[in-house]
This record gives sequence, C-alpha cells and structure tokens, in this order.
Amino acid sequence: MNAPSVIFVIGGVMSSLGKGIATASLGALLKARGFSVWLLKLDPYLNVDAGTLSPTQHGETFVTLQGKETDLDLGHYERFTGNTNSGWYSSGTLYQELISKERQGKFQGKTLQIIPHVTEAIKEKILSCPPGTDFILCEIGGTVGDIEGLSFLEAARQLKGDLGPKRCLFIHLSWIPYLKQVAELKTKLVQHSVMALQRVGIQPDIILCRSDRHLSTTIKQKIALFCNISHRHVIEALDAPMIYAVPLLYHQAGLDGVVMEYFERDSISPDLSAWNTLIHTMQSCQKKVKIGLLGKYTKGSDAYKSVEEALHHAGAHQDTSVEIYMIDAEHLNSEKQAKIMLEECDGIIIPGGFGSRASEGLIRGIHYGRKAKIPTFGICFGMQLMVIESVRYETSLQNATSSEFEDSGTPVVAMMFQWMEGNVLRTYQKSQGMGGTMRLGAQPCTLTEGSLAYRIYGTKEIIERHRHRYEINNLYLDEIQRSGLKIGGWSCHHPLIEMIERQDHPWYIGVQFHPEFASRPFAPHPLFVDFLRAAQELQQKRIGNIL
Repeated sequence: MNAPSVIFVIGGVMSSLGKGIATASLGALLKARGFSVWLLKLDPYLNVDAGTLSPTQHGETFVTLQGKETDLDLGHYERFTGNTNSGWYSSGTLYQELISKERQGKFQGKTLQIIPHVTEAIKEKILSCPPGTDFILCEIGGTVGDIEGLSFLEAARQLKGDLGPKRCLFIHLSWIPYLKQVAELKTKLVQHSVMALQRVGIQPDIILCRSDRHLSTTIKQKIALFCNISHRHVIEALDAPMIYAVPLLYHQAGLDGVVMEYFERDSISPDLSAWNTLIHTMQSCQKKVKIGLLGKYTKGSDAYKSVEEALHHAGAHQDTSVEIYMIDAEHLNSEKQAKIMLEECDGIIIPGGFGSRASEGLIRGIHYGRKAKIPTFGICFGMQLMVIESVRYETSLQNATSSEFEDSGTPVVAMMFQWMEGNVLRTYQKSQGMGGTMRLGAQPCTLTEGSLAYRIYGTKEIIERHRHRYEINNLYLDEIQRSGLKIGGWSCHHPLIEMIERQDHPWYIGVQFHPEFASRPFAPHPLFVDFLRAAQELQQKRIGNIL
C-alpha cells in the first residue's frame, strides 16, 4: 500500500480568500479521480475548540459526527467530499495536550519547547489519517506572517524534509487585485506573500491566484519569475457565481492535473457530470421562494452558513431558487413589527443560538408564523422557543421561559445536568465551564408513528447531530401537549424530547438537533426538502387568492 501524499493549502495577503473552499474543491477533484482523501484544518488561535467562539466574529461552529466543535470549513469539506471524518486541531488543542502530558511527568524532566515538541505533535496529527488514504489535504488557517501560525508552518516545512518532495506539496492561495484606475492586475501582493512564505523556509509548488478576471500568460509568467515556479503552476482561482462551481473552475484551470503531474500519479479522468448538473440546476431553477431566516447573529455573514447551504441544496432538489431574507430578531419589538417583517415570507426558519438576547423578538416571530400558518422550522434554540411560545399563549403558564434566561418564571426549557449516551451516563456541573461540555455529536432518535416527522423521514429511527445544554423540561410535558404541540420524536437513550410539531398547522416542526450539518448538495436533508415543499404550497395558495 502506498504511503499517503500530503498537500498543504496556505493563505497569503488576507483572510477570507477561500482556503477552505479550495481545500474542499481539490478534495472533490481527487475523489473524482478515484483517490481516497482525508482533510484536516490547523487553526492557529489558542481556543481549545470553536465552541466558545462568537459566531458574529468567526462564523458558525460546525459539529462533526464524533461531537467535535470545529471551524465552519469542515462543513465545506463534508459537503464537497462526503467525508465525515475530517480532522481539526487548534494551537490551543495541541498546547493543552502537551501541557497535560508535562504535568503528568511524561516528558521526564525535559524542557518543553515549540521545536521539537509542538512541531512533532503537529506532524503526528497531520499523519494520523485513516488507513488506505491516498492524499492528506491540510489547510493551515490564517495567513502567512501571522505570529501564532509559525509553529504550523515550521511543522509543514519539516514534514517536506521528512517525506521528500514527491510526497509533499505546498499550495499558496493569494490575491491578485485589479486596479480600475490603471486597468491592470497587480501581482506585487502575491510576490510579497510568497517572499514571506520563503522566509520561513517554504517554497510554494503551486500558486492559486484569486482574481475577478482571467490571468493572461504574461501575468502568469511574471508571477512565476518572481516566485520561482513554473508558469504552468500559476493557477487562476476565479470568483465563482456559487461555491459549488469552484471544483469545475479549478479543473478547467488545470489544478488537479498539475497535482497529478507533481506526484507522478496516474489516474482516471475525473467524472464531473454530477457537478455540472448541480450547477445547471441551481442556475436554471424555474420557481422561487422567500424564506425568512429569523436569528440573532444576522450581522455575521457566516453565522448560519450550514442552514443557508441546506436551503440551497433543498432548493436545487425542488427546482426552486431560495431567496434568504435575513431578519434580526432584535428589531421585532412588537407583534406589529413581526407582521411587517414576516408577512411576505413563504417560510420562516429559526436557527440555533444561545442566551437571552433577542429571545423575545424570536418568540414574537414564532407567534406570528404560527398564527399566520406560515411554514415554521425551529432548530435547537429555535425549537425551545417554539415550546415557550406555545405554552405561553395556549395555556395558563404565561410566564413560561427557559432557565437559560432567568431564575423566575416557569422553566419549560431547563438546563440538562445528566443524560445517557448509549450506556454512558454524561453529567454536567457549572464548575466544568463552557467549552466542550454540551450534548454533542451524533445521537439516535425514535420518531413517533403517525407524526409528520415520521412521514418525512420514512423510517422509525434516525441519527442526527446535537449541540446544546438545555432541553425541554419533561416536568411540564402535560402543559406542552395541552398547548397543541405533539411530540414527533424522542431520544433513544434518555426521555428527552427531540422533535415537536403541530397538527393544526400546515408545517410547523421544531428539532432539538442540527439537521443542517448533514445536508449535502447531492443529498439534501429531508426536513429542508419538505419545508420548502410547504413553502411552495403557501406561495401557490397566495397566488391563487390574488387571482
């Protein structure tokens, strides 16, 4: 069996150029050529995981099947390649592990240092791929020159020396801006970012040039001259109309072909027909629906990334273009305002979140969606607020609330201090802190026969990913059901409510888990597909009423 080859993707000039999409796209192209790939990301920041990072600053926290709280780029890895075992490590993760070993005396009195101890730990993580892997694709977060990323770059430099040039390749993603004043593409930025990379001992083998227009042969030759590579290894990374077009653009630009030549690998020609069909479908949808995404992190463009992508996946499956209307729940300060903001939506989705801020605005939006019979989909925090709204308005418990918000009131949603995962009893105490202490990862759920959820999934038992610390309080189960809510699903391991729905509403479902993490462009999640079906029905009903 051949040892895996390692491909590093390193960014320059600035963040947000698309290293994650580039890594995911190359992974998709290599899989299309018949190779097995393993993708991982190394993030330089000192947080132990992404679970405590603000979504408005760093985007959503993506949860893996195994229960790791990671960077949102792992969502791209899964959506583009179908792999569910991607790796993710931060500087904080590595330092915590090493310091723990030092405290236990496992270094036998040695001085713990960046080199060799941290760099050796990084190399060990990079090479810890599943058996049978052909290519390891490793994205290094941040940009070259960031002080906190130096240990990762040093480990990458060492690894090329350990493995040899034909088993390790460096891709550098940089930016080629176009100056309108002189009508020219400028290459100086990429030259300087490559020089910064060379100063830490890394010579890029391929340069991906992010640009809004094609690069001429002259531009490629200029970059190649100053960056010490072949001009054939200067690959344009054009702005794409949608992220799922990027693998096709990279293939057309020759990226996967150059990678094959570098590693001297033979492969089948990639079959990208499914990607071509997907792009054509997304660009030629005949129908359109407007979905209100009612949240509290709407100022962050990537805070609900997986939800947005899941809607687009379902839209392609339904021949429907989904217009996502971001609504800041803090602006819903009255029922009248909720009506103004939501009445033109064909569907309302309330995604996950934490804390009391904007919760009353979210509840007003949920109340409007329920009374106006607009398809309403609550995810995690959204489901909890759906329960609070229903109990408040439909029972005598008008002070229904969550213990996450306040100590007073009736806690129909409460903190979970212990739960079962298989045969293991998990417990939580406030002294444990916040990070990594929630109910996380894949958990089984048994659906109620005769429920809408059962009809949508078409099966009795499902497995979905969780990320939450609060649960529906079973002490108030009678009041919850008296409010008109029906339990659509229960946890298999513990009497925890996983899904709720209403029979007096055309489509009203809340889920404690995060189905958006499991949606794929070629396999949209059934809940999102059926949610859009209901939104289309409402839209057609409205059109019929007008006519």
